[in-house]
Amino acid sequence: MLSLSMGLRQSLGIFLQPLTHDIGISVSEFTLAIAVQNLAWGFLQPVAGALTVRHGFRPIMIAGALFYIVGLVLMASAHGFVAVMVGAGVLIGMSLACTAAAIAMSVATRAVPESVRSTVLGIVSGAGSLGALLSAPIGQVLNEGYGWRFGLGGFVVLALLLLPAAWLAGRVDKIPLPERSSGQIGGNISAGAAVSMAFTNASFVVMTLAYFVCGMQLVFITTHLPSYLLICGMDPMLSAQTLGVIGGFNVLGSLFFGWAGGRWNKLALLGGIYVCRSLVLAWYFMLPPTPTTTLVFGALMGFLWLGVGPLVAGAVAEMFGLQWQAMIQGLAFMSHQIGSFVGAYGGGLIYDTLGSYGLAWRIGVAVGLAAGVIQVAFALLRPTAPPMLRPA
Repeated sequence: MLSLSMGLRQSLGIFLQPLTHDIGISVSEFTLAIAVQNLAWGFLQPVAGALTVRHGFRPIMIAGALFYIVGLVLMASAHGFVAVMVGAGVLIGMSLACTAAAIAMSVATRAVPESVRSTVLGIVSGAGSLGALLSAPIGQVLNEGYGWRFGLGGFVVLALLLLPAAWLAGRVDKIPLPERSSGQIGGNISAGAAVSMAFTNASFVVMTLAYFVCGMQLVFITTHLPSYLLICGMDPMLSAQTLGVIGGFNVLGSLFFGWAGGRWNKLALLGGIYVCRSLVLAWYFMLPPTPTTTLVFGALMGFLWLGVGPLVAGAVAEMFGLQWQAMIQGLAFMSHQIGSFVGAYGGGLIYDTLGSYGLAWRIGVAVGLAAGVIQVAFALLRPTAPPMLRPA
């Protein structure tokens, strides 16, 4: 389910040029729809998580699958901006809140013993980045051979597979919750009380604020790296190759940090990722780009890319238990998505104003280093033992 929902979303850019030219909308209008998708996904994620507590995972995930199918159908039949905004923006954003990382991670957390939870979350996170390897080639072949409407029609067929995937994943509703440890939240309280308890937990607040920086850095790279390379006179194919390298090394990083989170402090590992990312950003943008340094940059950033997913999911489960995990993880993810919006839009504003990305990457490095150092320091001040190191 996660591979399909993320893979289809990550491949929508294939249709940007032919769709906008055909129906007469601007590139900025298409990207506005994608921005709305990200914000809808972020702000509705806690809502979807709260609904799983009352209604179970299966109905929420199936509803999300239906939203995805209808959204793609609207896109495929679009003749103007409104259909693209509602389809690609609102409906797919709603679907991602019900089928993407926070819900998928919560399902995986419920389904396995605590001793292997972090490793399994790493596997799920890594698998979630593989969907684009299927959807992007299918969409591109159909787009080039038969037009963008047929390409999106192919995506509709792939999205239909979300329904059986969501149905089978929904079997997790039958698995009883484990006994809660001291301080974890039970299901007999309201969603508002659970939110209040989450935001009075200092460790969660620090993690959530640092997660904002994570989203800002990653979306700045995916949005502006192709433009930066073009300005520097590099081959346009290099940006596509770099994004592909990022995707491949992301699988390795997700597996590694999922494994590491079962052995060391998850919050300290998160801080380490943010510090390392910022140092890699500083190294790359301080040098004139070459094909070699750009691909090395992609490999390093890819390894540090979505390793945060299993660490955040595992940390939320450890702090608050499984009952409200999807909602509380959604609150943290909302911060990530706001950061994503700032990274994409803020980077563009700085470039339009100054004519370069110099200030943008310096801000990204400085804020990332600060967030990483604070996250590590706080984790060391309030250490938690990972499952494999706890006494039986």
